[in-house]
Amino acid sequence: MASAERAWSGAGRITGPADVARVIAEVNAAGLGRDRTAALARSVATADDVALMGPDASRTLPVLPGLADLFPVGGLRRGSVITATGSTSLLMALIAPVVAAGSWAAVAGMPDFGVLAAITDYGIASERLALVPAPGPDWPTVVAALLDGFDLVVAATAGGPPADSVVRSLAARARQRGSVLIAASPWTGTDLTVELVARQWIGLGAGRGRLRLMHSSVASYGA
Repeated sequence: MASAERAWSGAGRITGPADVARVIAEVNAAGLGRDRTAALARSVATADDVALMGPDASRTLPVLPGLADLFPVGGLRRGSVITATGSTSLLMALIAPVVAAGSWAAVAGMPDFGVLAAITDYGIASERLALVPAPGPDWPTVVAALLDGFDLVVAATAGGPPADSVVRSLAARARQRGSVLIAASPWTGTDLTVELVARQWIGLGAGRGRLRLMHSSVASYGA
């Protein structure tokens, strides 16, 4: 790296106490800047070390065994933002094991979520599930507040995907709090997309019968 010597002349000349005080202030300011740079470098190094380590169960929320292969770490990585679309059943399947493990979940912007189905079909404990059916136009603030207190937050937005700046802000909040944010409507800039691509109902015969089983095909892909 090339270096340059400072020519102490004119404004840079030390001619009295005032000049000494000014130079000391400049040196102290430069030293403070180096300290901050060193602290940042230590933080980056620590983040790199964590990235090189294997999956940590404390840094993931559980998923159903049949869905584990869809996620790079075998579960919902804390601090991540995921898009999950195609079916409310998929969302319930993601929420169920998280709540069963003792965590708390919240759903915002889904007035037709289907609490009865969540409880009876997926065994989601209602006392660990918070619903905000209509968060209103200031929904990012509501979702950010939910990320502060819940391990898993599902959010749906109407009228198209939110601005990239909103997604980045919520992603930063999720990383800071160690929570997981699932977008139930198409968002851009998320870490992973999980989508129900096909389903088949079993049980109906030739115009009669009862639905007994549903086979679902789910795919995932990176941002």
